[in-house]
Amino acid sequence: MARSKEFDVDNVLGKAMTIFWQQGYEKTSMQDLVSGMGIHKRSMYDTFGDKHTLYMKVMDRYAEMAAGRLQSRAEGQTSVKEAIRLIFEATVHTSAHEPKGCLLVNTAVELAIHDPAAADKVTAAFAGTEQHLERLLRQGQESGELARGFEPAEMAAYLHNALMGLRVLVKTTGDAGKLQTIVDMTLKTLEQAPV
Repeated sequence: MARSKEFDVDNVLGKAMTIFWQQGYEKTSMQDLVSGMGIHKRSMYDTFGDKHTLYMKVMDRYAEMAAGRLQSRAEGQTSVKEAIRLIFEATVHTSAHEPKGCLLVNTAVELAIHDPAAADKVTAAFAGTEQHLERLLRQGQESGELARGFEPAEMAAYLHNALMGLRVLVKTTGDAGKLQTIVDMTLKTLEQAPV
């Protein structure tokens, strides 16, 4: 008869996500994971597989969490510009109990070039963010809030690139004023687009 798990799988997966997010994939040892997750090594292997398989599950969880947050920032906003601003400002004003930066961006920099599975997950998540921005931009053009002088897919790619850069920068500076200026300057692009 199979033994029931003595831990909450979702909870320990969240702990693994935080460890990888703080330390990166390569610097995280199996001992770091076992200690940080609070489970036995055998239980970790039985439940999550090896380190790479666990990381892929963490990536799925993080991407789902990030997409949910992105969606929730747009909900209830009557202004598309405000919804986009909230997405950018959420990058600057991160939660105190979460590591700085973005696990997807970290993975893109650390693993994507030599790990096809990680690259696929990053690419899919990035595409989802870009598509979300494109939908908001189209909605803004249709409502008349935004000028029609730009192609939404191209502007979404531009904004997404700026957002990724901001996610890197928040890891290297504590200068909130500088980060806010970058957000403001980036979003002026929407004001200056030709009609």
